Amino acid sequence: MSTLKALGPSMTALQTWPASWALSWLVAFPTLLVVLPLVRRLVALVVATPSQG
Repeated sequence: MSTLKALGPSMTALQTWPASWALSWLVAFPTLLVVLPLVRRLVALVVATPSQG
């Protein structure tokens, strides 16, 4: 969507989109793998677990 917004609806935007998408995944997926465990720990500290029984 940002590629389309930056370049406008054109053939250039359509040709640029796959490379932009791949680059964003190369950054976003490893970042997610690193950040997600940290976020889960922080949430576990803040949110009370339900009592069992």
